[in-house]
Amino acid sequence: MNGKLKIVVPLAGVGTRLRPHTFSMPKPLIPVAGKPMLAHVLDPLIDLVPEEIYFIIGHLGDQVVDFVRSNYNFRTTFILQKELLGLGFAVHLALHELGRGPMLVVLGDTIARTDFSKFIRSGQNVIGLQQVEDPRRFGVAVVDNGKIVALEEKPQHPKSDLALIGLYYFEDIGNLHNHLNKLIDLDKRTDGEIQLTDALELMIHAGEKFSPFEVDDWYDCGKVETLLKTNRRLLAEFDAGRDYPGSVIIPPVSISLSAEIEDSVVGPYVSISDKARITRSIISDSIIFRNASVEHAILDSSLVGENTVISGRYRRLNVGESSGVGDL
Repeated sequence: MNGKLKIVVPLAGVGTRLRPHTFSMPKPLIPVAGKPMLAHVLDPLIDLVPEEIYFIIGHLGDQVVDFVRSNYNFRTTFILQKELLGLGFAVHLALHELGRGPMLVVLGDTIARTDFSKFIRSGQNVIGLQQVEDPRRFGVAVVDNGKIVALEEKPQHPKSDLALIGLYYFEDIGNLHNHLNKLIDLDKRTDGEIQLTDALELMIHAGEKFSPFEVDDWYDCGKVETLLKTNRRLLAEFDAGRDYPGSVIIPPVSISLSAEIEDSVVGPYVSISDKARITRSIISDSIIFRNASVEHAILDSSLVGENTVISGRYRRLNVGESSGVGDL
């Protein structure tokens, strides 16, 4: 790697598939397995000792700024994306600030588990991949003889099952900058957006070499079902935790030290955030946000939003701030 690494974290999206929670909280700050998903993204990157991390912010971006400044001490730049025109446009905004040199792009709402040091040493241009069951939902890479020879954005008839998972490395950003400028000047869009995949495909046609890198694990946090699945998979790494007299805790769980648990059964696969209160309830496979209150309830496969009060018997919920859900 020539020069000091800069990291770009795009996270300007609105998070419509995680409403109502994203009405009052940006998607990257939604909790999963004991901390915001953005913390799961950033924590492994600290060992890379980046020169600077650039955050592309939008919806409720001030909360992202406050979170990063309160919890991390690396050098940061925050760039406001006013128009949600796709990942390619977001990266384009960052390139105007970066100058030249090596750059790592990591999406702020998906969690990759891999050796990031090895990733950035794997070639001049590297794309993170993972095999998926339905590649039609993703950008797809075609690999031949250890090199990426073609890319497709959400193809109806995929030529590969290797999905792009939102992890990219560029030894020098000059060519990427040029090709993104071409897309924007021509207003070339796929599904209404300036796609990073389209710019990378142009680079491949121009002779740029891209190396594939299959990550160990990749966790999607884009909608309720996948967020809960990610919560389960990450919690599987947790220890049993502490006891709560009068309650039964079934690991794996993540319970904030400031949460209160009284006369309840909690677990397995439950995350409970700061200052939440659980009273006389049974909760499994769920995420309870900060300051939420659950009493006399049975919850499974549920998201209970920040400051929400739940009282009564339910099986599955996805409720947001101040819903005040009562017994039926």
